[in-house]
Parts: sequence; C-alpha cells; structure tokens
Amino acid sequence: MPAPSLYLHLPGTAAEALQFYRGVFGGTVEQHTFAQFERTDGPGAAIAHGVLSGTVDLYLSDAGADDEPFAARGLMVALLGTAEPTTLRTWFAALAEGGEVVDDLQRRPWGASDGQVRDRFGVLWLIGYQHGTDPSAQATTSEV
Repeated sequence: MPAPSLYLHLPGTAAEALQFYRGVFGGTVEQHTFAQFERTDGPGAAIAHGVLSGTVDLYLSDAGADDEPFAARGLMVALLGTAEPTTLRTWFAALAEGGEVVDDLQRRPWGASDGQVRDRFGVLWLIGYQHGTDPSAQATTSEV
C-alpha cells in the first residue's frame, strides 16, 4: 500500500509553492489551471491541480470557491529518516528560507537528531534521522 500523500489547498500561491518545493526536494512539477480543467469555481489562471513527483511527493492547488485554504494547527509533516542525514540537513535549511525555525535541528538525548521548521507557506516539517545512517559522513560528538 502506498504511503499517504500531502495535498495542500493554498490561497493563490500554489504555483510559487510548487517551484519552491521543487527547489528544496528536486523532482518534477506538473500543474493544471482551473481554465485547463474547465472549472469555474476559481480564477482561470489559478492552479486547480499540481503535483511534485520525486523523493518527496506533494499535491497542491489554489483553493477554489468551495475549498478552505491550508491553515493547519497541530499538523506536522514528518520526514524522519527519509533520506541521508546530509540531504535532510539541506532540506531543513532550504525549508527555513523565508520561514521560521521552530526547533533547531539538533542531537537529542535519545541519540537521534531532529528539528522543526515552518516554511513560508505555513507547513510545519519535522526532519530527523538516527546517527550512523550516513555512510559518507564521519560522526563527531558535535554532529547535528
């Protein structure tokens, strides 16, 4: 069974978000406007359906007349161990650009590293990994 996917209805920023997330995670973007789908419940140039496909898959659209824009409280997207630690640290820093570091990516008492960042679109990400999972990195006592 495939893993659940995140689908965000954004307040007119879906095209920008798709390009931002592609810059963070890589992958390919496919997007279709309301006009292309012959939908009349939103502006013709707005994104009715967009997909980022790659290491991280995301679905995004601009909120239509009947959709509530994304505004999550208590929702966190976890990317725990989904890539090598070096990649996860890079994603954390990229998501923080224009956003807010909620909890620094740091080594925890239980031996793993994690941190939280809210990106510029309001999505809260939990990024972390177990130490010893990056064969290309040499662990040090100060390793994050």
